[in-house]
Amino acid sequence: MRIDYPRRGRRGVRRWLPSWRQLLLVAGTGAAGLSGWLLWFYAHTAVPEDLNSFATQQNNVYYWADGSEMARIGPTNRQEVPLGQVPEPVQWAVLAAENETFYDDPGISVTGIGRAVVQMVTGGETQGGSTITQQYVKNIYLNQRQDMSRKLSEIVIAIKLDDRMSKQDILAGYLNTSWFGRGSYGIERAAASYYGKDVSQLDPSEGAFLAALLKGAGQYDPAVSAENRERAEERWSWILDRMVEVGKLSAAERAKYTVFPEPRPQPKSAGLSGQTGYLVDMARAYVESHSDITPAQFDLGGHQIRTTFEKPRVDALAAAVREGTAGIDPDNREADKLLKVGAASVAPDGRIVALYGGTDYLKQGFNNANTTTVPIGSAFTPVVYAAGLGQGVQRQRGGDRTPVTPATPYNGDDGVNVMTPEGPYWGRDGKIVKTANDGRRNWGTVTLRNAVEQSVNGPLMQLGMDVGLDRVQKTATDLGLLPNSLGELVPALGVGNSTPSAVRTADAYAAFAAGGSHTDPYSVLRISRNGAQLPLRLPAATQALTPSVAAEVDAALKGSVRDGAAKPAAEAGPGLAAKPGTTADRTAGWFVGYNGQLSTAVTIFRADLKDMKLLSLEGLGGATPDTSDAALPTRIWSTYMKTAAQ
Repeated sequence: MRIDYPRRGRRGVRRWLPSWRQLLLVAGTGAAGLSGWLLWFYAHTAVPEDLNSFATQQNNVYYWADGSEMARIGPTNRQEVPLGQVPEPVQWAVLAAENETFYDDPGISVTGIGRAVVQMVTGGETQGGSTITQQYVKNIYLNQRQDMSRKLSEIVIAIKLDDRMSKQDILAGYLNTSWFGRGSYGIERAAASYYGKDVSQLDPSEGAFLAALLKGAGQYDPAVSAENRERAEERWSWILDRMVEVGKLSAAERAKYTVFPEPRPQPKSAGLSGQTGYLVDMARAYVESHSDITPAQFDLGGHQIRTTFEKPRVDALAAAVREGTAGIDPDNREADKLLKVGAASVAPDGRIVALYGGTDYLKQGFNNANTTTVPIGSAFTPVVYAAGLGQGVQRQRGGDRTPVTPATPYNGDDGVNVMTPEGPYWGRDGKIVKTANDGRRNWGTVTLRNAVEQSVNGPLMQLGMDVGLDRVQKTATDLGLLPNSLGELVPALGVGNSTPSAVRTADAYAAFAAGGSHTDPYSVLRISRNGAQLPLRLPAATQALTPSVAAEVDAALKGSVRDGAAKPAAEAGPGLAAKPGTTADRTAGWFVGYNGQLSTAVTIFRADLKDMKLLSLEGLGGATPDTSDAALPTRIWSTYMKTAAQ
């Protein structure tokens, strides 16, 4: 049969417009073809015989930089339980959250699939269209990839599985194979991990929280962040309300659950004692943020992670902390209680070769080397110095920027008015802000280089104002300090109101020794799974400072060790460059410096980790009032660098 197209007897555009009969023919042919293909696809898609990789989980193995084994974490935490051991309200918490029509649907949701297709086409997430049966299919047979082929396979297998298995068996399988975070697969191990109890002992409120984790455990575990906790509490409340709506929880019972069922802290693996746990945590965090491996995939195990950490240097740093704090007596001296020490050692190319996170990871999981709550104090002033040398100053509003040099003179006396182009800087208390030197010492006129070498804070505070505090912040971020750790744009920025971690601070100082070249710190060299190397995004070097500026900062820091504020560390070896750091309120002490191989930062502070309120260091270790708060970090740094450079 000949199709009359282009249409005879028509002229112009009408000749090319199909008739309604032709449109119906095309649509019918297309529908028939699609239906035939779908029938073929359905007939040829079988329920797989082999289970997904969750059934053969393995350890994740971490290695030192030299290739020797550091830690073996696993196996994946999973334990099957029959559905009868899961309280019915807990079952319905999951169903109300994920698939309230589970017992009535054929394994799929037509409306949900429609939403999923639209979301897939528009680039949105696709999981919103999945029933419990589909999610179970994905857990045990398929992968987590989100494309049309995998989605169609999921739908077909779900329909066939729903016809083959009872709803109770499907729900039991789903609850036993789903990922709940904290390395836990299955609701039994999730109950143990989050609440320290058997699943049969869970109440509806606890069940609602575990159900919330199914939306994405990495975003709903309250132990991870305050944002996670807010999300978890909101979804927990919503799930309880949904249980009332679907008739599986009475309003009176719902009214009992007004307080979020706070899960316990994540249990620590026995293989993570000492410093190992801090190293493993940092390496895992780097993998999850610099690769395409999801937390759920990582928890399935089988990964080999080669870290940057060097065991001899990790051991040397821990030994230096023990030796340096030998005189600390928290049982008999109030000023010694709640002392925390954090330290990190970074190579010029960004490799974190050692860190000290605390006395023992199993006793304190909080990593002191990676905290961003402790002010850096005057250890920040080399950054200000670098900004001034690189960008010059502007002392008149709208005027030209003029260069400064290491020999540029500044007023080094204590209590000098801090100036802006318009006049004195007035603080929020209505008073003129004044400089404050350690010990309230007057130095007279000093050069900028002398101010860095001798740790004279006043000139560096004023230099920060002259350069422009926004430009100082820009230099700091170029050197790798994280924007959210930088302090307010007030004069105190120049003398360390920022709170970078010891890791980031050591990394920033490394750029002074590397001719201004900076590489973000990293803790993993490569990752593989079952022998196959996986993609890992490693940082690239950038030129944060010009070589001449970096050389001038380096010269000042070497002068500080030779005959300045850092002179007590000179015994640690030749060619050292360093700077002590103290704060005006005496809540933190720092010592940061490097040789040709390593840049190391040591910080001390006193704080209750429940609220992170910083306490004064005055009298620490029985020190007299005029003892510098940098004395203890200096001892630790010096002891470590004597051996670490070998």
